[in-house]
Amino acid sequence: MNKSAPAATSAWLARNWFLIFALVYGLWVWAPFLSPLLMRLGWDGPANAIYFVYSFFCHQLPERSYFLFGQKSSYSLPEIQAVWVDTINPLVLRKFRGTAEIGWKVAWSDRMISFYGGIWLSALIWYPLRRRIKNLHPLMLGFLLLPIAVDGITHLVSDMAGIGMGFRDTNLWLAALTNHAFSSTFYIGDALGSFNSWMRILTGLFAGLGIVWFAFPYISETILD
Repeated sequence: MNKSAPAATSAWLARNWFLIFALVYGLWVWAPFLSPLLMRLGWDGPANAIYFVYSFFCHQLPERSYFLFGQKSSYSLPEIQAVWVDTINPLVLRKFRGTAEIGWKVAWSDRMISFYGGIWLSALIWYPLRRRIKNLHPLMLGFLLLPIAVDGITHLVSDMAGIGMGFRDTNLWLAALTNHAFSSTFYIGDALGSFNSWMRILTGLFAGLGIVWFAFPYISETILD
């Protein structure tokens, strides 16, 4: 009986690997949304523990994060500076977690939510359709990963000029390219609804879709073999 126990456990894991993934990974992805809820309830200790753990996986810059239980879902850098510290130092900015008036920051940035959340959501879509769709070609994977690489690298280069001072903060190039067809809030900054915000959301979702579509068929085949 002892000899069959490991085999039975392996068989159970093979049958339920996706459910385990969905639950465990889903908890990992969505736990950062508990931090503002816990802050709202006055449970600062558990909330700060979540902020601390996820600070190793995310820059947590407040101007590129969502806020809950406040006046708005996102705030511009000047708005953050007005209620926190007038600084462009990312090591200082990332420490801001919110106030009772403006709300509390989610422990993931918007890009991390779209990327990690995109993997989780894409997996939920892939699983019931897995026998109907073909495996993703490596070139298509590269095509889906390229946007997040370009967006991330250009943000990194832009931030070298200082947070809020780079070419991705003004997007003058985009305004000229589109002949100023949109409002200034679309071009400037990182708030929800801006060009930068849309790019982080969309490129994260594309990358998550590509990773699942390419990797999960191989993972499934390996586990079931």
